[in-house]
Amino acid sequence: MFHNRPCGCKGQRTCLKCEESYEDVASKAKSWVTDEEKEKSYVYCPECDLAWPGWETDSWKVHPDHAGDSIKFPGVKIIQNFITEDEEEELLRHLDEVPWDLSQSGRRKQNYGPKCNFKKRRAKVDSFSGYPAFTKFIQDRFVSVDVLKNFQTVEQCSLDYPVETGASIDPHIDDCWIWGERIPTLSLLIDSVLTLRKYRGPETKYNLMDTYKYPAVMKENEVKNDEVLIEEFHQLCQNKAITKSEENTEGAEASPELDAGPNIVRLPMPRRSLMIFFGPPRYKWEHGILREDIPSRRVCITYRELTPPYLPFGSESKTGAEILKVSKNFWDHYQYYGITCSS
Repeated sequence: MFHNRPCGCKGQRTCLKCEESYEDVASKAKSWVTDEEKEKSYVYCPECDLAWPGWETDSWKVHPDHAGDSIKFPGVKIIQNFITEDEEEELLRHLDEVPWDLSQSGRRKQNYGPKCNFKKRRAKVDSFSGYPAFTKFIQDRFVSVDVLKNFQTVEQCSLDYPVETGASIDPHIDDCWIWGERIPTLSLLIDSVLTLRKYRGPETKYNLMDTYKYPAVMKENEVKNDEVLIEEFHQLCQNKAITKSEENTEGAEASPELDAGPNIVRLPMPRRSLMIFFGPPRYKWEHGILREDIPSRRVCITYRELTPPYLPFGSESKTGAEILKVSKNFWDHYQYYGITCSS
């Protein structure tokens, strides 16, 4: 598992290429969802905002003729046809004009944002210059989405899932030290699905303990007003009694979810849709994409915002201001990468 692998995989991450080359790597490659969990899983329906028993990706498309008993699964919004077919075609053409970098588990990436060290909790802005202008229309369209009110993009990450490398992404929670609550993702090329697994690990992982130091941006399906957010943030800073002590973080365990309910929930990501998750799906569930759910090439673009401490009223506002200033920049990718325009 510790070979220097040219495919981009590290540690326990694997793709088809390194599994074919290294026997010890191949022995570790297995699905992180059991057959028993699949039998008891639920699939979220974007039409009725409920999750229904099932596993198959497109089972939600029978709406309104669902079978079984539904459950509520708050913290998810899926906007179908967020971009048009023509916009998708042009967007993909420009994405493939820009260099792709190797990433883990068979993926490729194009990442724009501050360079973050999540262990040392440091963010460097000097290598961040903004985003390619051909993606600007996506961010501009965020203002039409109610749950993205006041959303300010500070990282834009394009991910390419080639089927020939067995691309996937292992279950994880996006780091909570600097990346904020709402995570929008635009899906391209194929219908896919995000698989969520209930998280029962220590809160020291993913910097989950940081969530006790700042307020949630969302209250159910509504974005809090700035005044409310600022007031709650100052209350948390002043009232040490309602935050977890830093001295007691070693080995801290996450509060387990109720045993009732599924361990796996699947969120459909239709082609050209925008999916936003927040609240419990953001902090209480790990999310990943199974290799079996990538039947052909998939591309997506994921966006992130800052946590409250990096906003103007927070303790890290100086660094936050630097990041937000650069995040307003959009540049011509032909000039930026020295590409000769073929048209």
